Amino acid sequence: MREPKAMVVAGVMSGTSADGVDVAVVRVSPGAPTPKLKVIGHESFAYSEDVRAAVLRAMDAKEVSVAELSRLNWRLGEVYADCVEKTAAKVGKKIGLVSMHGQTIYHQGVAEEYLGAPVRATWQLGEAAVVAERMRVPVVSDMRPADLAAGGQGAPLVPMLDFCMFRSATKNRVLLNLGGIANVTAIPAGAGLDGLLAFDTGPANMVVDALMFKLYGRNYDCGGQTAARGRVLAGVVDEVMKDGYFSALPPKSCGREQYGAAFVARVHEACVAAGGKKADVIATATEITVRSVVEAYAKFCWSHLGQRAPLAKATELIAAGGGARNAYLMKGLTARFAELGVKVLAMDEMGVAAEAKEAAAFALLGWLSWFGMTGNVPSATGAKRGVVLGKVSLG
Repeated sequence: MREPKAMVVAGVMSGTSADGVDVAVVRVSPGAPTPKLKVIGHESFAYSEDVRAAVLRAMDAKEVSVAELSRLNWRLGEVYADCVEKTAAKVGKKIGLVSMHGQTIYHQGVAEEYLGAPVRATWQLGEAAVVAERMRVPVVSDMRPADLAAGGQGAPLVPMLDFCMFRSATKNRVLLNLGGIANVTAIPAGAGLDGLLAFDTGPANMVVDALMFKLYGRNYDCGGQTAARGRVLAGVVDEVMKDGYFSALPPKSCGREQYGAAFVARVHEACVAAGGKKADVIATATEITVRSVVEAYAKFCWSHLGQRAPLAKATELIAAGGGARNAYLMKGLTARFAELGVKVLAMDEMGVAAEAKEAAAFALLGWLSWFGMTGNVPSATGAKRGVVLGKVSLG
């Protein structure tokens, strides 16, 4: 076991939207009761069109060659190494450790029968050995399998950062991340790590992004401008919200397996059948995110935080991820949560760039793993115990 010490760690994140790579350079130091973090700098890098197309082809693919998956794994390793090198040069810091999530191409958090036994499975691409060789520092990667092996769903893993950075003695805090998938961490005022509730609420950006590309040839709805020109088709939203995932009890996680091409086609077809125009489709898909987040809070977080009508302790919701830049989406969330007495803040108001949060979380998780400390939160993932996450490639 190594004695914990302060390190400058590069956290690398590429999410289910498959739009690119975020790198956060974070100074992580020992502390009591939890480690201390300072985000030094952050950069975002878009995938090239051909890399993004290859990633999307690989995600939950019914047919893709082993050769293509292997080549993509190595190509992404080079992409991640480029991104870390450029970020380190930009912030002017020597990196002591890299911690990378990798690109998820398949995630099945709930066990299903396979070859005569119940199996959970997850697969993240991006060859860590390439990054370790280029940076000549250790790389911690492949974070999710240890939690799955311990009976968890391998997600969400960001709650450890939420607890370390944002817990409060006097306020309930709800941390909302709006990436490809939306997830929440509810932290009651004064709670310990075992008092967290965290889970994926459903799609955030990935459905909107896919529909924007399908209808407009653009990768995302910049600022929510397209959605703002449309009208919400309430009947379509109501029908989608009947899906079993939204009412399933936490712990739970989801991904492109549930909200990929088939779901996108379903939403599009339902909007067309309801007489919707292109902008209406985008407004409706965005409203699905709003409704699923707010209803998840009302069903599962409200009671966990000890809220009783009219209100108990003050509650703040802090939004991060690319969706926090979507003004239309944030306007909808702010209005709905105001009705519940919840104040909505952007992560930037807490001193952390909205896009940097997940990358910073993996910087923290890599640091914990390097020093042999547990990184999962069993109350969030459903694991039987806390485990040391990841695998190490030595530089």
